[in-house]
Amino acid sequence: MPKLDICFSPELLLLYDLRGRVAVIVDILRASSTIVTALGEGVTHVFPVASLEECAALGRQHGCLTAAERDGLPAAGFDLSNSPFGFRDAARRVRGRALAISTTNGTAALQRSLAAKAVVVGSFLNLAAVVAFAREQARDVLVVCAGWKGQFCLEDTVFGGALAERLAADFDVQSSDATLAALHLWQQGKADLAAYLEQSAHVRRLNSLEASQDFAFCLRLDAYATVLPIWQKDRLVDAARRNAALDEE
Repeated sequence: MPKLDICFSPELLLLYDLRGRVAVIVDILRASSTIVTALGEGVTHVFPVASLEECAALGRQHGCLTAAERDGLPAAGFDLSNSPFGFRDAARRVRGRALAISTTNGTAALQRSLAAKAVVVGSFLNLAAVVAFAREQARDVLVVCAGWKGQFCLEDTVFGGALAERLAADFDVQSSDATLAALHLWQQGKADLAAYLEQSAHVRRLNSLEASQDFAFCLRLDAYATVLPIWQKDRLVDAARRNAALDEE
């Protein structure tokens, strides 16, 4: 039986062997939620990069949209910020366009996880798609929580618990204390997830920036239930669209 494990911070990745595993990159507030939304609203593919300079360069090189954030605030000189509503409210503008994005935590976590057999992006918005992919792969899964500047974040870990609950029949979720802790946190908070997570430092930080609308949206379960951003060569694409294109060939 494959194993599900949780890495609480990218700073702990050196303790894990990613080879042969599925890495699920999670930054609930907000990079992974924004990337899922972007692909769900018709962005063709996403270049997630660690630095603002690389993000701007990709925009010039590929003529794509750019989105960037630092410390929760929009970075100057880019088309969009790290808010899912930038893609929902401007769906006509983004549909059919590529996107380069750089954020404080999430895109860096993804770049540090590329040794995995498969790298996908997870959020509450696409939990069902992550579950289906993990079952299909039947490989060990490591949830990589982006955290906040290397530190633990409650909301990313709670997502890991939600994933563990849905995969409990098919995966070993008992042999890792990290997974057990995440599962217990999810079970404690799932009845009223927003109220539970409002206690967390990162949520209070985000809401202080008047981004409470983002917070509420990012907790919606399976709003994009079939969207699965998956790493392919140098970019993230929607696995469902990729598979459909392959079927047509």
